[in-house]
Amino acid sequence: MTYLTSSLRTSLCTHLVTLLKSYLVRPALMTILILATLCGETATAGKTLDSIRQKDLLSCGVNTGLSGFAQADSQGKWSGIDVDICKAVAAAVLGNAEKVRYTPLSAPQRFTALQSGEVDILSRNTTFTLTRDASLGLSQTVVTFFDGQGFMVPTQLGIKNLKQLKGATVCVQSGTTTEKNLTDFSKANKLDIKPIVFEKIEAANAAYFAGRCKAYTTDASGLASIRSKEAKNPKDHVIMAELISKEPMGPMVRRGDEEWLAVVKWVIYGLIEAEEYGITASNIEQLKANSSDPKILRMLGKTEDTGKLLGLDRDWLARAILSTGNYGEIFERNLGEKTALGLKRGLNAQWGKGGLMYAVPIR
Repeated sequence: MTYLTSSLRTSLCTHLVTLLKSYLVRPALMTILILATLCGETATAGKTLDSIRQKDLLSCGVNTGLSGFAQADSQGKWSGIDVDICKAVAAAVLGNAEKVRYTPLSAPQRFTALQSGEVDILSRNTTFTLTRDASLGLSQTVVTFFDGQGFMVPTQLGIKNLKQLKGATVCVQSGTTTEKNLTDFSKANKLDIKPIVFEKIEAANAAYFAGRCKAYTTDASGLASIRSKEAKNPKDHVIMAELISKEPMGPMVRRGDEEWLAVVKWVIYGLIEAEEYGITASNIEQLKANSSDPKILRMLGKTEDTGKLLGLDRDWLARAILSTGNYGEIFERNLGEKTALGLKRGLNAQWGKGGLMYAVPIR
C-alpha cells in the first residue's frame, strides 16, 4: 500500500473539502463531513518513515559495545535489548527485522548522529531527562529499561557503603548523566570524590581494571555487563547495592516528525502489552488462528486494522513480536538470570508483577 506524507495528505484533504464547500449545495454537507472524517483517519507516513521505505533500511544508532544492550560478535552480528528494539521496528515498518544498519556511537557522538539524520533512531542505553527532552531537538519514546546509577569496587578493598569512597578516584564516562550524577552526589554528601573522566567506555573500562580508579560508576546494568565481559575474575569485583539516581532508558527520535515518533512508541508498547497477554514468538500464529480474546485479536490484526492509524499495514505488530518475541522474551534473552549478566526483572517486570512495565493500551 502507498501512504501519503502527512503534509501532502493534509493539503489534498483541505483542498477537496474547500472545493466541495464552494461548488456543492447543502445536501452535500454530509459528503463533506464524511470526507473530513476519512482524511482525519487515513493512514499517514511522516518524512522519516518515507525515507526509511525508500532506503528499504532502518538506520539504528547503538552502543559501541555493551553486553546485553548492543554488542557485535566476531562475524559482525549485533545482539542486545537495544538491538532487538530496532529489529522489531524494522519488522513492523519494512517487513524484515534484518533490514537494519547498526551505527556504533560513543556517548558524546550519539545525539549529534540523530540530530544530523545519520541514524533514524537512537537505541543506545540513553537516559530520559528534562534537559535532553527540552533542549536537543529530540523526542523521548518509551522506557525500555529502568535502571539506576551504581558503583563497582574491587572486592579486596572491603568497601561496604558509598560513604567509604570519601576522597576516592572514580572512573566515569564523559557526555553522560553519570558524570553529573557523580558530581552532585559527591557535593551533597561532602565526599570530595575525584572523577577520572574518559570519552570512550573502552578507555574507562581499561583504566578501572588497571587500578587507576578506586571505583567505577555507571548504570548498574552497565556495571554488570562490564564485569562479566572485562573482568578476569568477576568475583574480584563487587557492585554496590546502593544506587544514587533514577535512570529510565529508551530510544529517542528527532523532534518534528510525530508520525515516526508514534510508530516507534507503539511498537515498544506492543511488545510490552504482548507479554501482558501472553503473546510470544512461538504461539503467535496459534493465537491468531484460535484465540477468542478481543484484545489479542485486535493486537494481531485479526479483527481490527490498527496499522492504518500509524501508516502501517494490519500485521505490523504481529511481525514485530514474531521477529523478537515480546518484551519479557527480549529481556530474558539478553539480560536475564540465565545470561552472563544474570539480572532479575525487578523494576522491569510487568506492572501486575511488582514492576514498572505498563503499556498504553492498543485500542
